[in-house]
Amino acid sequence: MPIPIPDYQSIMRPLLALISDGQPHTISDLHKNLCGHFQLTPEEIKQRTPSGGQTTMRNRVGWARTYLNKAGLLEIPARAQVKITESGLQALKECPDRIDLAYLKQFETFRTFASPKKSEQDTEAPDTTAESITTPDEQIESAYQTLNQSLGDELLTTLKAGNFEFFERVVVDLMLAMGYGGSRQDAGQATQSTSDDGIDGIIKEDRLGLDVIYLQAKKWEKTVHRPEIDKFIGTLTRQRARKGVFITTSDFSTGAKEAVNNLDMKVVLIDGQQLAGLMIEHNLGVTPKETYEVKQIDSDYFSEER
Repeated sequence: MPIPIPDYQSIMRPLLALISDGQPHTISDLHKNLCGHFQLTPEEIKQRTPSGGQTTMRNRVGWARTYLNKAGLLEIPARAQVKITESGLQALKECPDRIDLAYLKQFETFRTFASPKKSEQDTEAPDTTAESITTPDEQIESAYQTLNQSLGDELLTTLKAGNFEFFERVVVDLMLAMGYGGSRQDAGQATQSTSDDGIDGIIKEDRLGLDVIYLQAKKWEKTVHRPEIDKFIGTLTRQRARKGVFITTSDFSTGAKEAVNNLDMKVVLIDGQQLAGLMIEHNLGVTPKETYEVKQIDSDYFSEER
């Protein structure tokens, strides 16, 4: 029976066991063998970290290797290769079930690497407590997502506190930021209130105006249910429209979501959380606070073919 993708500490002992023959092994081969050891499905093997930079399993194998290397249990004889050390062989004997951070802390080289280091900016080294099961990359991404979630909640609160005209302007600005609507002047004219029920505005899909998108914006606290969506679809049908976007500061019921399935037209529903996420993604109503660069080794630079 397949088991979930293991955390990086759970990978440590199986990784050492795979290289216990004392020969150099490539990281690619170890990744493949570890995926087999943990019976990962093809979908789990392809699962990527939130940033999309690499697969989750490859990221965790990489960090397991890093920590084992810092503790002196394995060495890196060549690029993208690892080889077990005498300390690594001893660790396999001492730890028949599991090797983790608590075990690695007995080694001075690892303690030096893992101990908190204060910089001028008062930053700390990655969390290496025994309870930590996430890699430093995952900790950064988790913190980033938490910050964005908090920012999204603040954005929604601000949108709900404003009047409808303000909300409509935000919708227009978002469409423009996403590449729709042509110029700001065209978008402003296109989204003036119309006499059609269920439509708050019309905006160009592109700068040439090859197609149009009908908009409905609801600054609501309550859930949007199916009757509202059916009304919007009916209006689109009467206008012979092919595309519509319904945006709300609240959320949609299951029935509302089902209403837009299997239509001859394309209707997109954007709830409050998605709206806030799009605003953050396109830097609308937000401004960067800090910028951090997370770097990794440039394998091409160290290629023997250079």
